[in-house]
Amino acid sequence: MSSLVERLASIELFSELTGKEIKKVASYMTTTDVRQGRDLTVQGTTGRDFMIIVDGEASVRRNGRLVATLGPGDFFGELAVIAGVPRTATVTAESPMVVETLNRREFSSLLDESPKLARKILVGAVKRLYELEDGVVR
Repeated sequence: MSSLVERLASIELFSELTGKEIKKVASYMTTTDVRQGRDLTVQGTTGRDFMIIVDGEASVRRNGRLVATLGPGDFFGELAVIAGVPRTATVTAESPMVVETLNRREFSSLLDESPKLARKILVGAVKRLYELEDGVVR
């Protein structure tokens, strides 16, 4: 768990959290190794997980078009988990990856317990909605 805490502490998303809060976040996380080429999310499907990239790189495609590349510290899946809407993009592992995953219940509990983290994630979600609406590429 301490290496997970250290990894999470190095991610900008968690930069305002205390050590105790980061340990709480870590207690909810499930570490998953992902093989290159695997789709982590598929546009239009129901989303149940929020993911944070610890290691590796992923591509983000909307309607088959590459719109972003994600790497360590980036997160995705918050829109589907927060609002219960279908996935807005397909995220594919472009290399072997390590991701930390929270399911919808764990994610909701975490947001309830950490207003600082909730604010950062919700700001990220709003930015993504803006990008979707205006076609801005991240």
